[in-house]
Amino acid sequence: MVDVARKREQEKALVSQMIALYCRKNHHTSSGLCPECQALDQYARQRSDRCPFMERKTFCSNCPVHCYKPQMREKIRQVMRFSGPRMLLSHPKVVIRHMIETKKEKHRMERDK
Repeated sequence: MVDVARKREQEKALVSQMIALYCRKNHHTSSGLCPECQALDQYARQRSDRCPFMERKTFCSNCPVHCYKPQMREKIRQVMRFSGPRMLLSHPKVVIRHMIETKKEKHRMERDK
């Protein structure tokens, strides 16, 4: 059985780390988030809290249903494109876990077809 609450917290922590990295490098913040990134982080956390697919998916980036408003979806995509590769240097364990879970999910999806 999947611990959905734990998965939600992991998802929110990962997205928050990516937003913080993006904000530091692009908005030149030294501590905390700028107002724009704070709003994006809060929005992403709310979406994760309401996700009905959390038990079956590994991460939002792997979900076939994109529940973000179009404007927010574009902002989070910018963050993911920028922060994804950089996470390997700042949070290697998180990146490796994400890669393993993504691979497992792809195998599960292929098997369930």
